[in-house]
Amino acid sequence: MRTNRVRPAVAASVMAFVLAGCGGSGGEAEVPTAGGGKVSSPASAGRGAQRGGDDVAAYVKAQRAYVKCLREHGVDAPDPDARGTIDFGEGDQRRALKQEPKFRAAQEKCAQYVSAVPESIENGNQPKLSAAQIKVKREYAACMQKNGAADFPDPGPDGLGQGEWDQSAAGAKRAARICGPIIGVPENAGPGEG
Repeated sequence: MRTNRVRPAVAASVMAFVLAGCGGSGGEAEVPTAGGGKVSSPASAGRGAQRGGDDVAAYVKAQRAYVKCLREHGVDAPDPDARGTIDFGEGDQRRALKQEPKFRAAQEKCAQYVSAVPESIENGNQPKLSAAQIKVKREYAACMQKNGAADFPDPGPDGLGQGEWDQSAAGAKRAARICGPIIGVPENAGPGEG
């Protein structure tokens, strides 16, 4: 059974991945890229080997393994950045890619590399939510829980996700389809953003 940290903006998302931290010079960890090169990880620069840096390094490693898998299944995916973000483009470009059968098939085959987004990245990437946005997050959580994802976490006071849940269960997938429109995801949307 696979559990993933809730990503507030795309709770039904099925993307995330793995990293390998190698020792580097200058106090920064070097992270192997899917293409064989290495980039420095800023997560280790300020905090060194503190837990936050280790979490980010593991996440970036997972993302690189995911990208490698996507490439092995015919998707020309870009390397993730030093914080594990994979840039699949913007707006229409991203939506078009995620609707391609080849991308969807590759994403399904590579789901084993999906990893929890570290809380330090998740919280750092989130803008402060308004009261109305927090209300929507709470409505979404209640809908998910009512429609088959009983372990879906309630958002915290700031509206951000507060825990892990099993996204792979049939009930969770059904709930995500039913509740997606609450957060602006069409009922028959493709795989989530990553």
